[in-house]
Order: sequence, then structure tokens, then C-alpha cells
Amino acid sequence: MSSCLVNITFVVKLHIMLQINVIRDQKEEVITRLGIKNFPAKELIDNVLEIDSQRRTTQSELDNLLAAQNTLAKQVGDLFKSGKQAEANDLKNKSTALKEESKLLGDRLTELEKQMNDILYRIPNLPSMVVPAGKTPEDNEIVFQSVTTLPDPGPDALPHWELAAKYDLIDFELGVKLTGAGFPVYKGKCAKLQRALINFFLNRASEAGYLEVQPPIMVNEDSGFGTGQLPDKEGQMYHVGIDNLYLIPTAEVPVTNIFRDEILRSEDLPVKMTAYTPCFRREAGSYGKDVRGLNRLHQFDKVEIVQVANPSNSYQILEEMRNYVAGLIGELGLPYRTLKLCGGDMSFASALTYDMEVWSAAQKRWLEVSSVSNFETFQSNRLKLRYREGSNKPQLAHTLNGSALALPRIVAALLENNQTPEGIRIPAVLVPYTGFDIIN
Repeated sequence: MSSCLVNITFVVKLHIMLQINVIRDQKEEVITRLGIKNFPAKELIDNVLEIDSQRRTTQSELDNLLAAQNTLAKQVGDLFKSGKQAEANDLKNKSTALKEESKLLGDRLTELEKQMNDILYRIPNLPSMVVPAGKTPEDNEIVFQSVTTLPDPGPDALPHWELAAKYDLIDFELGVKLTGAGFPVYKGKCAKLQRALINFFLNRASEAGYLEVQPPIMVNEDSGFGTGQLPDKEGQMYHVGIDNLYLIPTAEVPVTNIFRDEILRSEDLPVKMTAYTPCFRREAGSYGKDVRGLNRLHQFDKVEIVQVANPSNSYQILEEMRNYVAGLIGELGLPYRTLKLCGGDMSFASALTYDMEVWSAAQKRWLEVSSVSNFETFQSNRLKLRYREGSNKPQLAHTLNGSALALPRIVAALLENNQTPEGIRIPAVLVPYTGFDIIN
């Protein structure tokens, strides 16, 4: 067995949302692994273990009381049958007192479990053993680049926001008028290009065996907790307060939650689904060139792919998903590279993430267009998503997802990389969807 597979097997054992028994049995290892994500875990881990100790003591006391109540109930019944009513009534009074004490312990147990779960929800997933250490995107590991020489369109090349103005493709100011910054209005051929990309991505996903679904774009609190957006990204999601619903940051949330509280059959794995949705994110990020034009938006369109997998082959599936996304980018003719994210740049719920970036010729920078992640059992433990092999006890499944693809930066790169003196050329693979091969 390769060292990589040994590491993965270890992590599969270690990840369970994190389950309290894992923290209890492997406290130092958990703290060390969370350190790769630059997460200061020691205080929280110590706190949750102290609460767990109190919880187990309370549970033991409650179990003893309930056993005593059962014994008394039997004795009371026997005494009544024997006509010893006075003695039976005395024991009934003792039983009543035990019931009151049991209720207090039950309330205490419920409070301790709530305190423990509140802490567990704040602890991120453990990174895979193959995740590189690091704190910032600059520490991510480049694992593949499609070209050795980056294309240079020349000094006269325009960034996509200037191309959008030149060809009347995107109205950023109108978006500000209608809603606010980060909500562009696509027009004419650019609107058709958006629709073409969505259909192209969905068709390719269907050809790859993904079942297309059309989920709601608002979810409840349980769904947010199930996939790890809550409580970690609460401030980044738009909240409909009167109904306590959240606009989705990605189709991952509703699609993965389809399987909440489900037990799947082993022979049905992997389950593959795809969905197109608009996505909404309150926190659009930094300022300056990083957010210019389509680089960072509050609302954008995306096609998502999701898989529910057997833990035994989920990392093989992750590589397949990564290659699938790379194939889409390649069909569009865009130079791209693949990054393995370092611990400090990973999401709260991810165990291992690959980012796919395309080269923006006019901006002369890389733009992220996809993240493909394995969450192992982190989400499935929250979701109570399990699978069963034969008559065996149900086990937690692994969940994976990826952007295939997010549209704004793909559109930006297509506009910039394909500009010519005659106009902006449309990749041949998209022409059947757009109905035109040039924007001019």
C-alpha cells in the first residue's frame, strides 16, 4: 500500500465531524492536524473534553437512577399483588422522588450536550495528511499547469470590463442602480454567452453521469449546518430574517442536503448530481483590481457537481472530479493551472481542496474558477448521511463537490483571451450554444 493511501486511511479514521470519541482518544493528534489549518484548537478541545466528562458522569448517574426506578416499579407491583399497600405506597413515594431527580439530571444532560455540540460546530474539519502547511494563498502548491508559456495578447489588450463597455456586454452601473455593487447586468451577446456556458456545463455533466436537479436557492438553518456553512460563514450569507432562510452561497448546500437523514445502499454509490443555480455571497472580499469587473461579485451563476461516495474510493473520485473540471476548461481553450490548497487557505469543512485557475491575459493574473473538495465524513456526520453494505451497520459516507464551473471569471477570461482586432472570438465548443462565433 502506498504511503498516500496509508495517510488517507488514517484520516478516514480520524475524521468524524469531529466526533467526541475521536477527540477524546486522539486529542493531541487532533490539535496538531487543526494546526495545519492555523486553527488554535487547544482551548476549545480542552473545553469540550471537560464538558464531555461532566456529560458522561451525568449520564451514568441518570442511568443508575432509571435502573433504580425500574427496580422500584417492579417491587411496588409485587407488593400491591401481595396486598401490602402501605409498603407499596412508601416505595411509590421513593419512586416519585427518583423521577424528580431523574428529570433534573435529564435537563442537565440536555444542557451539557447542547454546550458540547455548540463547541463541536465551531471546530473545522481536519485537513488530509497530504495538505501542505501554509497560511496564505501564496503557500498553495501548484500541481499542474497546462502551458509553459503564458499567452500575451499585446500591449493593446483590454481588460474584460473595458471590453464589456466597448461592445455593450455588461452594465455594472445599472446593476448598482438596481441593487448595488457586485450585481452586474449582462446584455445581448454576453447574456447569451452566459446561458450558453450554463447549458454547455450541464450537458457535459449529464454526459459524465451526473443527475441534473434544480434545487431551491434558499435553504433553512438545518441545511446550512449540515454542509458546514453555519456557523462558519453566517456573515457571508444573505439572511431572510422574517422566514429565517438563507440565500445559497453555492448549489452544494441544497444538493448535498437532499441526502440529510438518509441511509443509502452501498451498491448505489457513488451518487452523482449536478445543478445550476445563482449563488449569493455578502462578503465579496478585498478592494482594488481583485474586485474589478467580474472578478468578485455578490451574485453569480455556477454549475455545481456533487458526489456521495464510499470512503474506500473517495480520493480516487476526487481526482476524477478534478480531471473532469480540467477537461471543461481545456475544451474552452483557456490556459489553466491546478493548486493544492495549503491548510491556511482551505475552507472550514474541507479535508482536501484543489483550486483551478485560468489565466487572464489582459489582467496578467490567475483567476480561480473552481474548487474541488473532499469533505470525508465531516458533512455526512452533521447530515446523518450514511450507507449500508448488506446487513452491516450503517456507516458515514464521504461527500465531495466542485464548481464545474463558476461563470464570472470564465467569462472574463474568455473575453480577454479571445479578443482580436475583428472582435471577440467564441470558442468552437460554445458556438452551437450561442448561435454566433464572434462578438463585434
